[in-house]
Amino acid sequence: MTQDNDRDLLPEGLGDRLPAAAAAAQTVRRASLDVLAAHGYDRVETPSIEFEKSMASRMAGVQPRRMFRFVDPASLRTLALRSDITVQVGRIAATSLADAPRPLRLCYAGQVVTIKGDGLDPARERLQLGAELIGSDSVAAAAEVVSLAIEALQAAGATGISVDFTLPDLVDTLAESALPLPSENIDAVRRELDAKDAGGLVEVGGKDYLPLLSAIGPFDQAIERLAAFDLGGALASRIEGLREIAARIAGKARVTLDPSERHGFEYQSWFGFTIYGEGISGALGRGGTYSILGRDEPATGFSLYPDPLIDKLTASSGSENLLFLPIGHDPATADRLRAIGWRTRAALSERDDAAALGCTHRLDGNEAVKL
Repeated sequence: MTQDNDRDLLPEGLGDRLPAAAAAAQTVRRASLDVLAAHGYDRVETPSIEFEKSMASRMAGVQPRRMFRFVDPASLRTLALRSDITVQVGRIAATSLADAPRPLRLCYAGQVVTIKGDGLDPARERLQLGAELIGSDSVAAAAEVVSLAIEALQAAGATGISVDFTLPDLVDTLAESALPLPSENIDAVRRELDAKDAGGLVEVGGKDYLPLLSAIGPFDQAIERLAAFDLGGALASRIEGLREIAARIAGKARVTLDPSERHGFEYQSWFGFTIYGEGISGALGRGGTYSILGRDEPATGFSLYPDPLIDKLTASSGSENLLFLPIGHDPATADRLRAIGWRTRAALSERDDAAALGCTHRLDGNEAVKL
């Protein structure tokens, strides 16, 4: 008989969270959502499966080929596991809450799944949490959203936060009149700017865009270089908007500028940002202004992917207070201690060992005694 050696294997890029990691994930979710709720963002919950067409049509940049898809035996239509909750919030705003007063503030948290990982990250399931301010893509809305993302991450345990601003529609704005480009060259110029390839930029007809490669770095210096480049004033309103947003978060995070960054900003309009945390590889989230397709309604929001933060918090977590309750303990005393924050673990037999069960304290009469 052939032995079944793979019955307990999980698919590549998927994994369990053991107790310490699950506790850290719950802390991150709760702390972040509490911040969003405190600022007036109402939580919504969305299904993990929807019609593929609905999700793919709500926002540019959503890639159906990255979603797990299958046929619904009831409707015979193609279903997909969600790869992005933002588009689902857009659907809610455009349907069930279409008549709700604007600006509409919503927040969410849940798992998203993709067919393959992102870049060098093999994970195919991630926690996504965030907020959407629907009905406005103004400077005030953008400033509120960036500030909120920083506060949510700080509450969750992130430190040394930095934010990198970008202008996703930069090339389109300049190509209209200030620095005209043939329509067939626009995508290539965007690509070479994003790659920071000066030689490639010249080859695709973007020589006039070369100064943008120096408008990168700490915000105060980079925004002055961008202003000096914008002699015709095509970017004047955007530059002023960036200054206002940076002023709003002064002292809360380190701010940098990379106006031509495009990675991860497939659907954002005039403003985008990426947020990082100290000691964490890669971005913790992105956000910016965008339009909900089908309704053409402006919106501003952010999505955080805090799994790396959860891993960091798990690795640095120490033993929490866990109280061992021996056979014959006083239930009223145990209730009192739980009410003030203790976690308890009760013995089921005289053989149960407090230390072996991971307890840090033992109930001795009415007192918790450290092991």
